[in-house]
Amino acid sequence: MTPARSTAAQALPVTLLGGYLGAGKTTLVNHLLRNAQGRRIAVLVNDFGDLGIDGDLIEAREDDVISLAGGCICCSFGGDLMAALLRTRDRAAALDHVLIETSGVALPASVARTLQLVQGLRLNAVVVLADAGAIRQQAANGYVGETVRCQLQQADLLVLNKLDLLPSPPAPGLGPWVAQQAPQAFVLEATQGQVAPELLFEMPIPRGATARRQETRPTERPLDLRAGAHGIFRSISFAFAGAVDVEALERALSAHPERIVRAKGLLRGADGRAVQLQLSGARCITTPWKGKPFATGRLVCIGPAAIWNETVLRALVWRHAVPSAASAASVPPALTDAGQRA
Repeated sequence: MTPARSTAAQALPVTLLGGYLGAGKTTLVNHLLRNAQGRRIAVLVNDFGDLGIDGDLIEAREDDVISLAGGCICCSFGGDLMAALLRTRDRAAALDHVLIETSGVALPASVARTLQLVQGLRLNAVVVLADAGAIRQQAANGYVGETVRCQLQQADLLVLNKLDLLPSPPAPGLGPWVAQQAPQAFVLEATQGQVAPELLFEMPIPRGATARRQETRPTERPLDLRAGAHGIFRSISFAFAGAVDVEALERALSAHPERIVRAKGLLRGADGRAVQLQLSGARCITTPWKGKPFATGRLVCIGPAAIWNETVLRALVWRHAVPSAASAASVPPALTDAGQRA
C-alpha cells in the first residue's frame, strides 16, 4: 500500500544517514530506492558523484536535481544544506520522506541542528552505518577515532554492516563494544546494506540519542557539514583519458590503508570494460559499471591529513595507469627516496 501523501500541514519526515567512510551508505541508499514500496523519497547529498545512484534508476537530470524511478528525486546541495532543505520543503506535497546522506567524515548532529531551523520538516531518526570488520580499528585510530566514536554516539539506529565479510567465527566482543559506544541506539545487523525500509522510515525510535547530540561532539577539530574536514582529511582526484591496469591499481591502493582510507572511482580496464572501484581501508572491490557510459575515468582518494603526501599518492596511482601519448608527460617519475616511498 502506498504511504499517504505529505501535505503542507503535515511535517515531512527526514532521516539522516551517517557513518564513516566506506561503511556502505551508498549501497544502502540504492537499496532503499529500489525497495521504496511506493514511497516518494527525496535524497539530499553533498555531490551527485559521491552518491553513485544506480544508473537504471535515473530518469532525467536537470541542474541540481535528478528525477528517479517511482517519483523519487535526488538533490545536490554542495555546502548549502539550508537552501536544499527549503527547496525540498516546497515539494512536500509530492514527497513522503527525505533522506539526507552526510559525508563520511561529518557529524549527523550538525545536520540535525540545521534541520531544526526549517519549519515543515521534522527529524525522524539518525541512522549510522558501521563497517562491522573495521569499526573498532577506526574508532581507535589516533587521527579519526574521535570522529568515528561521535558518529556512533549520535545514532538512533546503528546498522552494523558488511557482516558477510567477517571471519567465521567472528572475533569476540564486537556486540558488547558496539553497545558501549552507542548505548542509546537500536542495533541492526546487515549484509550489503540490506535493511528493511520500514525499519528506517516507519519504526518509532526513542529520542534518547537525539537528546544527547549536543554533548557528543569532538572536543578538538570540530567537523562541519561542508565535509572537507580539512583539519583531519585530505583528498586527491585523478582523471584517466585511457585504460588503467585495474588489478594492479587495486593492489597498490589496498596496500596502504593507513595512507588511503577511502577511494572511489569509475575506470576503464585494459580490456575496455568499465568498472566501479570501491576501497575502504585494506578492502578493495571492483564491479562492472552498469550506469551511463563515460569518456574519462576518474578516481578520488581520501586520507588523514597528518600523513598526507600528495606527491607520493600521485606517483602511486599513475604508476598503474596506461597513459595516452597526450598524458605521458604528466606522469610523475617513480620516487627513489625509500623514506618517501608510498
